[in-house]
Amino acid sequence: MKSTAAASPSLARDGSASAEVSHDLAAADDPAPDENAAIPDAAVRASAIDGDEPSAKAAPERHEPTVRRKARGRWWRGFTGSVAAGMAVLAVGVLVVGVLCLVNGAPGPGPLKLVGHPVAAVIMLALQRIADRRTGKVAVGAGAGVLVVAGVAFSALWWF
Repeated sequence: MKSTAAASPSLARDGSASAEVSHDLAAADDPAPDENAAIPDAAVRASAIDGDEPSAKAAPERHEPTVRRKARGRWWRGFTGSVAAGMAVLAVGVLVVGVLCLVNGAPGPGPLKLVGHPVAAVIMLALQRIADRRTGKVAVGAGAGVLVVAGVAFSALWWF
C-alpha cells in the first residue's frame, strides 16, 4: 500500500512550478512527523540519488559481526545473582513472618534476624550490581563478596 513520496515538478495552470507528491495511504493514520524525527537510511540515499537535496549525505552502513563471542563470566554472574536474589526473597519472607508473629502474639524471629536479613540482602544486591556492570577482577571480587556475605549471614543468622 505504500507508494513512494517522489516529487516531480510540473507546470501548474498559472505558470508557476508546483510539485505533485503521492502520499502513503497508511500514513494518514500516523501522526505528523516531527522536524527532529529520524529519517531511514534508505530514504536519505534515495533523496541523494534523485538529486532532491544536494547536501544530503548517506550514512555509512553498519555491519554487525556474524559470530558473537560468548560473554565470559556469564555463569558466575548468574550464580552470584541467584544467591543475592535468594537472600532478598528470604529477607522479605523473614519480615513477613515477623509481622505475622507480632500480630498474632506468637514467638517469631528475633530482632537480629529481622534486621540482619535485610541488611545482608542490601549489601549482596549492591555487590551484585557491581559484578553485573564491571568486568575482570572487580566483577569476580564483587561476586566473591556476594558469596562471603551469604556465608556470614547464613552462619550468624541461622546457626547461632
